[in-house]
Amino acid sequence: MSPEFNLIAKYFTRATPGADLGVGDDAALLRVSEGHQLAISVDMLVAGTHFFHDAAPYDIGWKSLAVNISDMAAMGALPRWATLAIALPEINEPWLAEFSRGLFACADTFKVDLIGGDTTRGPLNISVQIMGEVTIGQALRRDGAKPGDDIWVSGRLGSAALGLAHLQGKTVLNGEVAEHCLLALHKPSPRTALGLALRNKATSCIDVSDGLLADLGHILEASNLGAVVTLESIGCHDHLRSHLDESIIQQCILAGGDDYELAFTAPQSQRNAIEQLGRQLNLPISLIGQTTENPGIRVSYKQNMLDISKKGFDHFG
Repeated sequence: MSPEFNLIAKYFTRATPGADLGVGDDAALLRVSEGHQLAISVDMLVAGTHFFHDAAPYDIGWKSLAVNISDMAAMGALPRWATLAIALPEINEPWLAEFSRGLFACADTFKVDLIGGDTTRGPLNISVQIMGEVTIGQALRRDGAKPGDDIWVSGRLGSAALGLAHLQGKTVLNGEVAEHCLLALHKPSPRTALGLALRNKATSCIDVSDGLLADLGHILEASNLGAVVTLESIGCHDHLRSHLDESIIQQCILAGGDDYELAFTAPQSQRNAIEQLGRQLNLPISLIGQTTENPGIRVSYKQNMLDISKKGFDHFG
């Protein structure tokens, strides 16, 4: 057996009960449930751009799949299958063992089967394609928001970005705050249960990967709307809330990215249902603003408008 196929067999092959045929052939064979559409997305993680070269391989494995599962959550789709294409500078057995352990820990948590992929030699680069199922006509899209809709966001924003700033030496965190922020950065938890529950409530949805304002902007552009958002209303860790006057904290919350929470719009008539949903899922869900017919996003803090010229991460910026 060649080194490549030995690597695949040793680290990335196991039973795939959700597929008719998984790893080991020229293609996988899948059977989509009756009355469902196939939702497909792909993300690429590049060493030095999306994670540090010396990042823990377990964390890289977890995150490389989690960020894709988050896309399924944003579509209201149930994640089912994934493929992995990975370029490796060399065959590093201890690194691969930890990477695959993190990848499959995430796969087990969210019941996703790894059904195929590819390996090659090159600078460390990880590309995961995710596939899921959504009932026909019930997918959450970006283009469905209406004027006057409420704008909501799940979880607590800004922690991952603050953790990254800590690693980059831009700020210093200690104790529980550092632990919380680094966990948010390295091990995001996709909101699949929320996405599924929003299918009959939300008018649009997106996952917050590049920053709240950038990603909310995608909804507004697709729906031809604007928005007014209140900074104080956005859920965040107590440490961030106690430092809301600081520009770095505002930047982390509004534009930091790597949150992998869901931002969505819904009619005001759904407020009670969404608040109840947050209690059922034991998940903070914050009402942060409303959509408007006037284009653009305006953000207020203490009744003053903020400068939001920096809106989020740009891969080519």
